[in-house]
Amino acid sequence: MKSSMDLLVLLLLIPHLLVFAFSANEEAFVGVNIGTDVSDMPSPAQVVALLKAQQIRHVRLFDADQAMLLALAHTEIRVTVSVPNDQLLGIGQSNSTAANWVSRNILSHVPATNITAIAIGSEVLTTLPNAAPLLVSAMKFIHSALVAANLDTKIKVSTPHSSFIILDSFPPSQAFFNRSLDPVMVPLLKFLQDTGSYFMLNVYPYYDYMKSNGVIALDYALFRPLPPNKEAVDSNTLLHYTNVFDAVVDAAYFSMSYLNFTNIPVVVTESGWPSKGDSSEPDASLDNANTYNSNLIRHVLNNTGTPKHPGIAVSTYIYELYNGDLRPGSISEKNWGLFDSNGVPVYIMHLTGSGIVLANDTTNQTYCVAKENPDKKMVQAALDWACGPGKVDCTPLLQENPCYDPNTVFAHASYAFDAYYHKMGMADGTCNFNGVAKVTTTDPSHGSCIYPGSGGRNGTFTNSSSVAPSSDSTSGCHSRYSHDIHTFLSSLIVGLLTFSTAASL
Repeated sequence: MKSSMDLLVLLLLIPHLLVFAFSANEEAFVGVNIGTDVSDMPSPAQVVALLKAQQIRHVRLFDADQAMLLALAHTEIRVTVSVPNDQLLGIGQSNSTAANWVSRNILSHVPATNITAIAIGSEVLTTLPNAAPLLVSAMKFIHSALVAANLDTKIKVSTPHSSFIILDSFPPSQAFFNRSLDPVMVPLLKFLQDTGSYFMLNVYPYYDYMKSNGVIALDYALFRPLPPNKEAVDSNTLLHYTNVFDAVVDAAYFSMSYLNFTNIPVVVTESGWPSKGDSSEPDASLDNANTYNSNLIRHVLNNTGTPKHPGIAVSTYIYELYNGDLRPGSISEKNWGLFDSNGVPVYIMHLTGSGIVLANDTTNQTYCVAKENPDKKMVQAALDWACGPGKVDCTPLLQENPCYDPNTVFAHASYAFDAYYHKMGMADGTCNFNGVAKVTTTDPSHGSCIYPGSGGRNGTFTNSSSVAPSSDSTSGCHSRYSHDIHTFLSSLIVGLLTFSTAASL
């Protein structure tokens, strides 16, 4: 009897296991959202040319624009099209309206255009609550039309959700969906489970950070390495969280589990960081946007998964391709784009090693410099380390050499930090220096002082992980840069050991 029961339990678990086994075998991808709130919107042909040049192979449209779908034909770019919110009511009330929509926007374009998903509305439960009762009907009607066309296994149907439908989101193990949404959420999740689709989630650590009133650290939101006292630990599961993104995704997984759905993968349909803001948004900046999106891309493409589901792909669409100058609201709302409408990158992302998406990456156009207002003694200690145990050639900083002037700790530290950063191939953690350094896209070279990352003169890439060599390393630099480093070295070593330990959990 026990063997029979064990077999029955195994058979019941197989559908659950297969979904995550499939997700684990899938390679995670990074795509982009293509918005159209742009005063000088490029033509569809120009958009596609940019996608090809940047090796972007997954896109999400906020509608089903016919000209864009035609331009995407024969490119093999995987396309998610959308039913806009203003069409949701008609489709949710009429099977024939849904069938006509599929005929006009899907059947007339496949297989030439590689449409792989349909997003029904956008954040309907939070932005259009009156339409919520029709959301699942709209999904079912669209899916039925795909079944009739024998496309239901190729094209998945889902709907993007705001992460704000999740309540009590930290610790993630205590998260649950707003209970008032249960009448919609339960049948919606059952539909996703029955059709082998995925849960679409919009994840914006920027907003979480801004709304936290200082509770969430900026480094935690930006995927930067954290010291042990800054890591978030779920007291129920003892899982360690080193970034907001993973915590929100796991909160969605736990929220689904609360409703007894444990086999639905998550795809992040929107995530990003604004590159410009008004005076009340100082952290909407080029450097922070660069840091967030660069780290996000690396995190996703490494197939890291989340603490709850390590190794399970969390494919993600960056919000968004172009800056949307026509979008209403604050300055930051108009500045989420990776590119201006003329195709020029808003910033050059530091993506050494990804080799897959966003070819605007170049090892010659990002730099590591000292922050503007950190403790001077910390900057001096970091400079001493870079020119000593860090084995940076600091001779250009000596008197009568090109980078001696301006003769300040901050100017000299910036040169040394950048030299170390490029010597280490711009690897994660090599532009931190105990929090006194930052990555920038502005070339700090001046006069005859040419920084190592400028003009193709970056150092040799090494796979070394020695962000903090041992304290008995010998200095090969001028004595000016070889004093009072023991405290700095100790803190760096502790941080490295903690990061390594967390990575192995």
